[in-house]
Amino acid sequence: MNLRIFSLYSGSSGNAFLIANERADGTECILIDGGKNSKRLCACLAECGYSPEQIRAVLVTHEHCDHISALPVFTKRFRIPVHAVGETAEALVLSGVNPELVISHSEPFRERIGGFFVTAFPTPHDSRASVGYRIETEIENGFCRIGYATDMGTLTDSVRENLTGCDYVILESNHDLDMLWNGRYPYPLKKRIAGARGHLSNADCAAFAAELAESGTKRILLAHLSRENNTPEFAYQATAKQLSGKDVLLRVAAPEKITELI
Repeated sequence: MNLRIFSLYSGSSGNAFLIANERADGTECILIDGGKNSKRLCACLAECGYSPEQIRAVLVTHEHCDHISALPVFTKRFRIPVHAVGETAEALVLSGVNPELVISHSEPFRERIGGFFVTAFPTPHDSRASVGYRIETEIENGFCRIGYATDMGTLTDSVRENLTGCDYVILESNHDLDMLWNGRYPYPLKKRIAGARGHLSNADCAAFAAELAESGTKRILLAHLSRENNTPEFAYQATAKQLSGKDVLLRVAAPEKITELI
């Protein structure tokens, strides 16, 4: 068995993450979100060495276009089921996703999808509904736990509970606070981004990353960086400082190209 985790692209222009478990009896994949467009999404999958036919399901976090814009065409072409919580599921249908492919859940939910055990948990974001995911799957030495949480203004008890103890975590590191408050955005937008239902700052991400390391997390991928209010260097340095002396591999998801976590 061979577990692989990729950010296909991540940021304000589009988000998509792939988890692949290569088993002796075949490869199974889970896709989290699908921004940009179907052509780009297919090209990224091919570059990673996988096909859309290997995807068992798409897990959607929320309805903002940078997370779902590829899905109406992509899921229709390949008949891939899309899992989302109720209000997000309604928005997916309104965006053009075939309602026959949309599986609506109450929030939170737990579902088995092939060899993946998926738990959705609420995240605080200014959307109809927003969730993160904890995904467990069997590998050679037992079960592996993968946590995913972006697009959240603060770290709630639910987020902490579901990410703590995960082996691998994809975590938002959206903005540097100084860049945000001194940048060109209008004040209401700055306030929204920094608010409790906005996006997670580098500093908050870094502090939580240190907690995750103490709970046994082995690798962390920093995701959903702002183009205007952050740099990969700032995000990396903030978290790397908090992880100093800890045995954790840290990477930053690129906005326009594939980044492999494992």
